[in-house]
Amino acid sequence: MISTVISKGQNYSFDFYDGTFNFSVDSSVVFPIPKTATASAVSNFYNHISSGQYTPLISSLEKYQKKYNLNDWIYYQLIRKTAEQISPKADNYFGYTLYKWFLLSKCGYDARLAVGNDQVIFYVRNEEDISDIPFFMIDDKKFMCLNYHDYGKLFKQADAYKPVKILIPEAKNPFSYKVTRMPDFKPESYQEKDIEFSYRQKIHHFKLKVNEDVQTIFKNYPVVDFESYFNIPLSRETYSSLIPTLKENLKGMDQKKGVDYLMRFTRYGFLYEDDGENFGKEKRFSPEQTLLSTYSDCDDRAALFFYLVKEIYNLPMIALLYPKHLTIAVQFDKPVGEPITYKGKKYSYCEPTPQAQNLKIGQLSSNFRNSKYEVVYAYEPIKK
Repeated sequence: MISTVISKGQNYSFDFYDGTFNFSVDSSVVFPIPKTATASAVSNFYNHISSGQYTPLISSLEKYQKKYNLNDWIYYQLIRKTAEQISPKADNYFGYTLYKWFLLSKCGYDARLAVGNDQVIFYVRNEEDISDIPFFMIDDKKFMCLNYHDYGKLFKQADAYKPVKILIPEAKNPFSYKVTRMPDFKPESYQEKDIEFSYRQKIHHFKLKVNEDVQTIFKNYPVVDFESYFNIPLSRETYSSLIPTLKENLKGMDQKKGVDYLMRFTRYGFLYEDDGENFGKEKRFSPEQTLLSTYSDCDDRAALFFYLVKEIYNLPMIALLYPKHLTIAVQFDKPVGEPITYKGKKYSYCEPTPQAQNLKIGQLSSNFRNSKYEVVYAYEPIKK
């Protein structure tokens, strides 16, 4: 981070993926903030900053979002880094959170604060199916907590915190956790990762380009609904290092053999470990995180396999959730093996996670044959 003092405040600049965010902060919006979170301190902060020259900073954020087409979750990472420059988290967590809240609100998002237990809780209105983070209900609207992880075990139940009522006219829009476009990263920030798997007595090698910044983006990302989860794309460099090679390897194969190849690549190209053992809780990887990580489980493989089949063949698919397993079934012109029927259409099982048996297309592990399942996502290609 570079900063230079100017007469009316301070200029800042920091790298944000493949771009550089430059912004200035007027001296009227920087002032002493107490370290203890109280409702009166929130009100005082808002009254003080609202009378300052904050609009150039909001304008800089909004222009950057538009220029790089940032999804809300990626945009929030930019706002976090901006707040960190103005009021470093380690120096004054309350001040850091107040700036995040103010910036997010003035950028149009319905963000709120609550205080209690000497803590400040930051949350934002969200209309999606998010299952693993605390939320508050206000006027029949759901607000997801953005900072509970900062408190860890010190975070209390939601009723320990009282919302601070401050009306910000611009703060109208819900926040979305959907990531439909990954940011571009600087090419030099990628590392090479070797992946290999055996297919029909031949070892296939891949030199993947992977980037640790992807893990940072999704560090505090919640468990989103399956449609959002399955449609997180790859970043440009990782895509370019994998998809053309796969397409080349699939040349000359018919569709079913090609899908079989992708199924076995996903099944055997990566080491398996259950989330409970790896993280102590459920954590779903995006396809790129699975490519990047040493270990992954059935959710992660299902998402990666889905992404590869969609990208290369764009076939209809369903995701089947069993009590302790997630798998995929693909619709071909003619089903293979024992098909599964969903809404009058027949799909063939394609198991992307290692099982005790060497399952072919159309085969389901005997462990799940008599288990109940739910179709949690159905993908139907858009006909052009």
